[in-house]
Amino acid sequence: MVGAVLTQNTSWTNVERALQRMKGIVALEAAPIAALPVDALADAVRPAGYYNVKAQRLQALCRWVVDQGDMEVLHGMETQALRTGLLGVHGVGPETADDIVLYAFGRPVFVIDAYTRRLFARLGFVQGHETYEDMREHFERALPHDPVLYNEYHALIVEHAKTTCRTRPLCQECILRPRCRAVSFTGPDKGVGGR
Repeated sequence: MVGAVLTQNTSWTNVERALQRMKGIVALEAAPIAALPVDALADAVRPAGYYNVKAQRLQALCRWVVDQGDMEVLHGMETQALRTGLLGVHGVGPETADDIVLYAFGRPVFVIDAYTRRLFARLGFVQGHETYEDMREHFERALPHDPVLYNEYHALIVEHAKTTCRTRPLCQECILRPRCRAVSFTGPDKGVGGR
């Protein structure tokens, strides 16, 4: 859950550095994080960027967890109630909430991120302007409701988008090239952006 907040607008490498710093000053549990002075928490999460904002968001999330009765109560909540509760926490938007619901609680909620939008827009499955909820619901209708599948599918999307279907894509190396509309718009040997 901590990682879901810290990864907002930064790379996982920076999040790992912030987590290591946090572990040096506080247990990665809701009550101790909520009780920590916000300036000490901000200093600990500095490597993740936007450290003052993220410290406040992290404390809001941890206070919410404590107020709910801690993790045991949350594990017993129905998926939609859990997601709705998370969306009510300051600084927790749909992607962060779904990260938490899928990865921390093992519930079948598909995470939509910038990588998913980029890849599926280039493949022609989405226009790119769909709402978060429309895209999430589309994936959840198309796939079996299996958190292990959602986890793996999302991880594969992220890996492909980071290594091949980047902002400046490596179309010539892409295994999806025969199905990619972006390649056909720019010519068979160039890919997106005329490369």
